Amino acid sequence: MAATKSSIVSLFLLGLLVIVMQSRVIECQMNTCSTSLTNLNVCAPFVVPGAPTASAECCTALQSIDHDCMCNTMRISAQIPSQCNLPPLSCAAN
Repeated sequence: MAATKSSIVSLFLLGLLVIVMQSRVIECQMNTCSTSLTNLNVCAPFVVPGAPTASAECCTALQSIDHDCMCNTMRISAQIPSQCNLPPLSCAAN
């Protein structure tokens, strides 16, 4: 019986350790994504209509962003209008 309790406690502690480690990995990924997105500030002059071609610095910053980071950011950005009680954005190709 003592061995069973010990096994249960061991499994519980192992599960807790896995959860803590997973949350640390997610936190690290979020920080990395946030830093990468901040690096995109150099691209700001190139995202307005009539702007010149993107600089090499902007292209380098864009290359360094993880694909999932960029896609998740765009998905989240698309949800902001509804959170502000505004209609969803609809962008037609010109």
